[in-house]
Amino acid sequence: MARGVSRAIAVVLAVVMLIIGIGVGVLVTPYVSPPPATITTTVPAAAAGGLSGEIPIGALLPLSGPLGKFGENNKVAVELAVADVNSFLEKIGAGWRLRVYIEDTETKPEVALEKLISLHAKGVKAIVGPMASGEILKIKEFADSNKILVISQSSTSPRVAMPGDYIYRFVPTDVYQGKIAPAYAERLGVTHIILVYLANPWGDGLAAEIKENAKKRGIEIAADLRIPEAAPDYSAEVASLVSEVNKLVGSGISPEKIMVVLITYGEAVTFFHSAREYDVLWRVKWFGSDGTAFEYGLQEDPKAAEFAATVGFSSPIAAPIGDNYINLLKRVKDRIGRTPEPYSYNSYDAIWVIALSILMTGKYDGETIKSTIPEVLKVYYGVSGYIKLDENGDRIGERYWTVSLVKTDEGYDWKPVAIYDCIADKMELL
Repeated sequence: MARGVSRAIAVVLAVVMLIIGIGVGVLVTPYVSPPPATITTTVPAAAAGGLSGEIPIGALLPLSGPLGKFGENNKVAVELAVADVNSFLEKIGAGWRLRVYIEDTETKPEVALEKLISLHAKGVKAIVGPMASGEILKIKEFADSNKILVISQSSTSPRVAMPGDYIYRFVPTDVYQGKIAPAYAERLGVTHIILVYLANPWGDGLAAEIKENAKKRGIEIAADLRIPEAAPDYSAEVASLVSEVNKLVGSGISPEKIMVVLITYGEAVTFFHSAREYDVLWRVKWFGSDGTAFEYGLQEDPKAAEFAATVGFSSPIAAPIGDNYINLLKRVKDRIGRTPEPYSYNSYDAIWVIALSILMTGKYDGETIKSTIPEVLKVYYGVSGYIKLDENGDRIGERYWTVSLVKTDEGYDWKPVAIYDCIADKMELL
């Protein structure tokens, strides 16, 4: 990227900081070191010109299906980001505004592709989402072929990691998450893990990472059970799990030394409805994934919530760095009445990064945005913190929360119980 463009980025981000300071309404702003005295806080003409009217961008979100609650959270975050960006553009006198088209993928890869093709026909050249790794793998060929810039806020499968493509991921891959369940199990004195995971690219990939890291810590993977996505009933799968647990108990392993690692999305609710029928499953330890952390379906279902809280069901999720996310958390919660998962903050940042990339160059095309984003990220500081990417365009992991569902006076809510430091490979219980 040319030095002139880098300087332009610094200038415009300085403008953002100035505008925010006088009350645009953006709650968390990009940060940039003070520019040299010779640079004024003026948007360069080359960047400001060349565009007018509405710039169409897309958001592929799972507003229904197993990730429906997450999709609802992210929809609000995207809408707030677009409003904040447009307010900023008005302040600086830009002649264009963002218009977002939000499409429901239903958490289905084939639907995600259909919706992307439809957005492409509307002139969309940059999108936020989809959220699931299976969806990303399904749309990847079309996105690359048509130079559509894609920023996923939550796709974590290592299978998606490819250099030079049109996919950025503002979330760490499961190379990091796969270390957390074994680390947590070790801290709790667990000696045997039973894996239960969705039969999809994300479930398969995360399960493989957990197996590898469990062996490094001397924890035995006693069994692994692949289960279907979005099944209406999991009674047969739960019966198989009970059989595996009973085998271990019968061989002399205490239930307290056994951990079930459940890798699902909202399917955990249905799974727990069957699991609670077996006494032995109340006695083992349970751990989840980022697909169940802050899952509102668990929180609002009395039977599933009771089981999860009683067995200490805990789930990890990549956490924002710093506390800049707090104001956005409040704004989203005011709209939907619940605490959003951290992926909503990634969605908010993705909108800003796309907009700033367009503003820097005065162009709206996927190839230009793709090449400009790394430069923007060198100085951008958003609600999720600094976004540092690896050679595949995926976020480098720094910190994960582990959260548990706990009973409160008002019902059930998520509470942090541990922090995992990716750099130090250290699990700290809270």
